Amino acid sequence: MKKGQTSQLTKLIILSLFGTVSMVLLFLNFPLPFLPPYLKVDFGEVPTLLAALIFSPMAGVVVQLIKNLLYLALSGAADPVGVLANFIAGVTFVVPIAMVYHKYKGQKSLISGLVVGTVVMTIAMGILNYFVLLPIYSAFMGFEQLTPSVLLGTIFAGVVPFNLIKGVIVSILFVPLFVKLKPWIAQKQAHVKLSA
Repeated sequence: MKKGQTSQLTKLIILSLFGTVSMVLLFLNFPLPFLPPYLKVDFGEVPTLLAALIFSPMAGVVVQLIKNLLYLALSGAADPVGVLANFIAGVTFVVPIAMVYHKYKGQKSLISGLVVGTVVMTIAMGILNYFVLLPIYSAFMGFEQLTPSVLLGTIFAGVVPFNLIKGVIVSILFVPLFVKLKPWIAQKQAHVKLSA
């Protein structure tokens, strides 16, 4: 096996491991007391974010995909709309963070990225819930078609505050973790560059 093939295989194994850990963290979810109970916070984005910072934004997308496919398989596809929403939310959160971080590097760029990622995820999920996810979910659950006012009420009373709070919680958890893991991340980045 050539050096490039070995490094690609190693990368795939690492991403699969991150995806598996991410899926386990997705099962350990909890609702916020003042928001609708179907909106649950989990820390599945943490391994996704690590992969995106070590390798590339695309690596974060791959981990997010592995996480949600595994979750879908293990949960028996009971809530495919929720899984799709989780995938999109993760991608819209992690990709902007990784893009800002890879462009500017360092702790300040990570914090800026976390702010950008939280804002992008909140806006994207608000728009997607209005036009796509909530209408699909209500049809899937056999509810009556939601009116624009009900949709807007659900988004501004539930979806928007939830995604803002989730982004802040994950960010607060991730910054000290990143500081601790920074030497290890730098080492992995150097290894990726050498084997590329």
